[in-house]
Amino acid sequence: MGEQGIDLPQGTLDLLILRTLDPGAQHGWAISEWIHQVSSKVLQVRQGSLYPALHRLEREGWIKSEWKVSDNNQRVKEYRIMAAGKRQLAAERSRWERLSSAIAGVLKPAEE
Repeated sequence: MGEQGIDLPQGTLDLLILRTLDPGAQHGWAISEWIHQVSSKVLQVRQGSLYPALHRLEREGWIKSEWKVSDNNQRVKEYRIMAAGKRQLAAERSRWERLSSAIAGVLKPAEE
């Protein structure tokens, strides 16, 4: 039986990208790979979704990009979170925790 990914709810990708960049700068492929690995290979971020999200986050001033040369001597665009992005991450994380708690409460069987 093959593994099947789960589509991300609207707005969730921004939260995951900001969380991925919180510990330090990453390039695009590393961001999608980290999300895939940490989610036990359930979440798969396609390039067609990732790069528009990265550009949007950069326009918001939440992340910044810079061209670097990788260890294997290739040019890669590296992204890092800015102070505004850290504030946004905290706000989005709080909203996500409230939402997931509320949904869990609805899905939980009623006490008898």
